[in-house]
Amino acid sequence: MQHVTGLARQRTETEILLTAAEAYPAFERAVLSAQTEIWASFRIFDPLTRLRSPEARVVGETWFDLIVHALQRGVAINIVISDFDPVARPSLHRGTWASLRRLWAAGEVAGPGSAPLRARAAMHPALTGVLTRAALWPQSQACLARTARWLNALEPARRQRALQDMPGLHGLLRTGRNGRVHARLRRLPRLHPASHHQKLAVIDRSQLYIGGLDLDERRWDTPEHDRPGEETWQDLQLLIRGPVVAEAQAHLESFLDVVEGAAEPPPQRRLLRTISRRRSLTLARFGPEPVVHEILDAHEMLAGRAERLIYLETQFFRDTGLARRLARAAREQPGLGLILILPAAPEEVAFGRNWGIDTRFGEYLQARCLRILEDAFGPRLFVGGAAQPRRHGRPSRGGPEQAGPEGKGGPEEYLGPEKDQLASVAADHMDRSHVKGAPLVYIHAKVSIFDDAAIVSSANLNGRSLRWDTEAGVYLTGRDEVRRLRERVMRHWLPAEADPRYLDPAQAVTMWRLLALRNSRLPPERREGFVMPYDIEAAERLGRSVPGVPEAMV
Repeated sequence: MQHVTGLARQRTETEILLTAAEAYPAFERAVLSAQTEIWASFRIFDPLTRLRSPEARVVGETWFDLIVHALQRGVAINIVISDFDPVARPSLHRGTWASLRRLWAAGEVAGPGSAPLRARAAMHPALTGVLTRAALWPQSQACLARTARWLNALEPARRQRALQDMPGLHGLLRTGRNGRVHARLRRLPRLHPASHHQKLAVIDRSQLYIGGLDLDERRWDTPEHDRPGEETWQDLQLLIRGPVVAEAQAHLESFLDVVEGAAEPPPQRRLLRTISRRRSLTLARFGPEPVVHEILDAHEMLAGRAERLIYLETQFFRDTGLARRLARAAREQPGLGLILILPAAPEEVAFGRNWGIDTRFGEYLQARCLRILEDAFGPRLFVGGAAQPRRHGRPSRGGPEQAGPEGKGGPEEYLGPEKDQLASVAADHMDRSHVKGAPLVYIHAKVSIFDDAAIVSSANLNGRSLRWDTEAGVYLTGRDEVRRLRERVMRHWLPAEADPRYLDPAQAVTMWRLLALRNSRLPPERREGFVMPYDIEAAERLGRSVPGVPEAMV
């Protein structure tokens, strides 16, 4: 990890945290340092996540113990966890309520006289219109039927416990006399197209922990990524002291009212947000009404100013509007280069989950965006992924290679039915868990660097993050701050003692392209660093256009 400093109206101190191996211990120490209060909002926050720092392990084994310790010391905790559409995302919905139940239990264990704990599950209030829900009724019924089958496969006691953590399905499923669960076929479910995707915490109104990383065991990884491919997780968080902390605190205190339409978003300078709210009655509406899209605005503004090098690292690049803005920048600035780092495949494709039409639509949009960039930048563009420098199927120090991830407890598909006629496609083309014989490194970080300015946030570069979901990030402008961030993030993928030309804006694109090409021609164990070419054609083979569905859906 590294410390960087910059100057605004007062001194700003920023700690760069790559992967959970650096971020989790830093977050634990921040919580241990808290004196009065902690405010937080995460998409996923599992109190059973193990503690990693030596300081925190003195008080217990998991975050449950750390939360009890903080409450007993008099630190008030206010935390919001995102809730999810129970029809389309039942396993995530169940995980939210299981986490909430554990948080409430921590408050009880802390005992009387402890500081208050306020833990809430927050569903984004936006709803799809009645006509849209009617059009999606067959898919909704297919999702409910799959959830019922999954529940019925459990032992009765486990089934009841699972149902207790799925309150959003209580009116959509019925339990028969034999204890088996069935979908209520005549119900038209309400569908929630947006969610709170941000990941941030403010400690004592003096420290801000922000970026793309939630808290659970799945997201644990180290900078070496020496683990089975399905367990890798590249991410980035910042721990900041400075003026932006007050802006983040104001956002945490207000965003639920803003999305409900009960308040206007407070003005900000360095905190960037995506916020939307429920639309007024529209029968055919798909998604929410955007309120602020500062993360998108900042990307478009900085793209127009960039002259030398843009570096983007993101889980998804699916926004065709942003792709066109970058393409225009390429035409206006003939010396501008772009390095774009993506996971070799979406998680559900790489690691064997259901491939619904939402996944295929996302792949279609990403391939389309990349072709737009190719046409504009030409040889000034490098699109890359990352793979471990070892052979696929060979055990890592993290454990034996596995065929796929552990079951997450239910289906996770939005638009399409479980079987989408992909068997022949999968057999011929779709083993994307490895790259040229090596396990991929799954990339989840969200960092964008434009010459001497940068954005670190929870937002992917897709319409959902840039227009619909609740997102939060920071805008960095200190030259030294951005330089250190750029070097840390880019060097992470490069060989040890990498040639300085890899970071030179005038030569970086060429150097990265040559490195990726060289690595692709070598056996995995002889490759240098993690950089590999991204296979656009693989995305095009799986991708499928879905007319009438907004890009922001995926």
